[in-house]
Amino acid sequence: MISILFLGCFSSKSQVGNPEKTKKNQKPNVIFILTDDQGSIDVNSYGAKDLVTPNMNYIIENGISFTQFYASPVCSPSRAALLTGKTPQRAGLSGNAVPNSKVKKGLPGTEYTMAEMFKDAGYATAHIGKWHLGDAPEMTPNAQGFDHSFGHMVGCIDNYSHFFYWSGPNRHDLFRNGKEVYYDGQFFPDLMVNEASNFIEENKKNPFFMYFAVNMPHYPYQGDAKWLDYYNDKGVSYPRNLYAAFISTLDERIGALLKKLDELGIKDNTIIVFQSDNGHSTEQRAHFGGGNAGPYRGAKSSLFEGGIRVPAAITWPNKIQKGAIRNQFGVNSDWMPTLAELCGIKLDSQDLDGKSLVDIINNEKEKTRHTEGYCWQYQDMWVARKGNWKLLGNPRDTSKKTYKLKEKRFLVNLDDDIGETINLAKKHPNKVIELEQHYRNWLKKNKN
Repeated sequence: MISILFLGCFSSKSQVGNPEKTKKNQKPNVIFILTDDQGSIDVNSYGAKDLVTPNMNYIIENGISFTQFYASPVCSPSRAALLTGKTPQRAGLSGNAVPNSKVKKGLPGTEYTMAEMFKDAGYATAHIGKWHLGDAPEMTPNAQGFDHSFGHMVGCIDNYSHFFYWSGPNRHDLFRNGKEVYYDGQFFPDLMVNEASNFIEENKKNPFFMYFAVNMPHYPYQGDAKWLDYYNDKGVSYPRNLYAAFISTLDERIGALLKKLDELGIKDNTIIVFQSDNGHSTEQRAHFGGGNAGPYRGAKSSLFEGGIRVPAAITWPNKIQKGAIRNQFGVNSDWMPTLAELCGIKLDSQDLDGKSLVDIINNEKEKTRHTEGYCWQYQDMWVARKGNWKLLGNPRDTSKKTYKLKEKRFLVNLDDDIGETINLAKKHPNKVIELEQHYRNWLKKNKN
C-alpha cells in the first residue's frame, strides 16, 4: 500500500453537524467535482511525486479521503451510478452512451437523479462540463433535474474547436440549456470555470448543487503551454509529460473555482466532493498512457484495481474533520444517500444500491456499509468482491495494452496482493465457487 501524507490532525469532537438544527437559509451548498480518466494515484495526496496539484491537495487534505473508493471502469456507467445511487445495470446504462438519438442509449429519463433530489429540496441545480449520459431529449441534463446546463453531450471534444470526432462525421458539441452555442478557439475548461462562477454568483444567497464534470485529463491532452514547458524542463518523459501538463491545467481550474467561493464568502458553507470517474486511459488517443495507477494493476476499461479504484474525498469546513483517512470500502453510488443525509434531505433509499457514508465519515472505526460485498460487470468481464477477496471473471488487463488473460477466473486477496499478480483460484476453489455464486445472485437482480 502506498503511504499517503495528509495535513491536519484528528479531533474526536469534529463531527458532521445535525442538519435538522440548520436554519433553512443555511443549507449547505454542494459542488461535486468529477474528473475524467484520472489515474488512481495521480494527485500528490494519493502518492504522485512528479505532479503539481496544490488545489486538489487542498480538497483532500482539508477533508476526508478514501483509500478504497470505487467507480465503474468507463465514463457513462460511472456517471450513471453516481447520479442515481444505483449500479449501472439497475440505472439502465452498463456501457458508454451512444451519440445517436435514434439509438437512445443513455440514462433513462425515468431514473431519479441526484439533481432531481436537490431540486426537490429547493436547491438551484447546474451541470457544467461533460455529460455523456445520452443526447436524446429525455436524457439531457435539463430533463434530468438540472436547472442550468453548459457543456458537451458526448464523450470527448477538442477543447478549442469543441468538436467531437470519435466516429462518424465531425460534429460540433457545445450546448447551453439545449441550445447549441459557439465559442470558437476558447479553451473549454476556462469556459467551464466562467459558467460555474456565474452560476455561483447568481445563487450565492440560495443553496445550490453544482455537478462540475471536468473533461480532464481525458484525451485529447491539451495542457497549458506553461505546464508543458514545466514538465519538459523537469525531464518528464513522453507521454507522462503531456498527461501531467493536463493534470496541472485541471488543478488550476479547480483552484479558480475555490477562489470564487472564497471571494463570495461561502466556502465554509459549501460541501465539496472530489472524485475521478475511472482509471487512466491507455487508448491510442491518450498516447497509450501517461497516467499512473501506482501499485494497482489495470487501467480504464479493466476491472483490475487500476481501472476502478479512484481518488475520492469530501470536505466541509468546520463540519468534517481535516486530513482524515478512511480505509473502508466505498463506491460512487454511495454519494447520493450520503449527500442527502448531510444536507438533511429526505430520500427513500430502499431502492438504492448506494449506502450513506456519514457514519464512516464521523467515525474511523465504523465498518463498511457494503458488508454483503459488491459486484461489477462491464462487457463480458465481471467482479465479485466480499471482504478482501476479489474474483474476476474473464479478466482483461489494460495497463499497457488490452489483452485477455488465459485464466477465465482470477482470484486474489487484496490484503496480501494489492497488485493482483498471483491467481489463487486453484488454491482456493471453494472461495471461487462462493464468489461466483455471489455474482450470479447479483446478476439476477441487476439485469437491464
